[in-house]
Amino acid sequence: MTECVVVDYGIGNVYSVLHAFQSCGANVELTSDHAKIMNADRLVLPGVGAFGRAAERLRETGLDEALLRFADSGRPLLGICVGMQLMMKTGLEFGVYDGLGLFDGEVAQVANQHRNGTRLRVPLIGWSPLSLAAEHAPDRWNGTPLQDCPIDNGFYFVHSFAAKPTDPNAILAITKHGETEVVAAIQRDNVIGVQFHPERSADQGLKFLDAFLAL
Repeated sequence: MTECVVVDYGIGNVYSVLHAFQSCGANVELTSDHAKIMNADRLVLPGVGAFGRAAERLRETGLDEALLRFADSGRPLLGICVGMQLMMKTGLEFGVYDGLGLFDGEVAQVANQHRNGTRLRVPLIGWSPLSLAAEHAPDRWNGTPLQDCPIDNGFYFVHSFAAKPTDPNAILAITKHGETEVVAAIQRDNVIGVQFHPERSADQGLKFLDAFLAL
């Protein structure tokens, strides 16, 4: 049975995440124990709420250093929602906060109006399909958990802030919010982050998690 560890830092929709991995047949454990985190086959960083508070909790518990060491191990690491945002260098939600710095760039507010000035709904809530960024080759998803996902069905999003990586090659997928391209997933080597909630994205979400477990 595939082993997976979910980081417990007091923030995140952890029970939905645990249940989703269990539905995929994984042996999943929720823990804040540094030794268990460092010995994990695969690691998941969930998160909901504000970037600053989440980053503060990681520092208070020393889990920021554990996550950085795990990322250096080459084993698969997945960040979900705020867990993905924390992978960025800087968060701009209600202040300026340091993230883990696994990706250079910032987390900033999603656009709240169309180009013609009419209002866009923020937070972005609901189902939205994924697509490749314009500059990416069609094989960008090969070897990633998105490779065989039924993306046209969409994934479930709920957020007001989104990652803006400095390196466009770090962008794995985008979604559209009005005319704005919002980063939906990022990836560098063994580190993957998704702004959507696979645990709330029905069969395609479970297929994504299955693919992550197979890495």
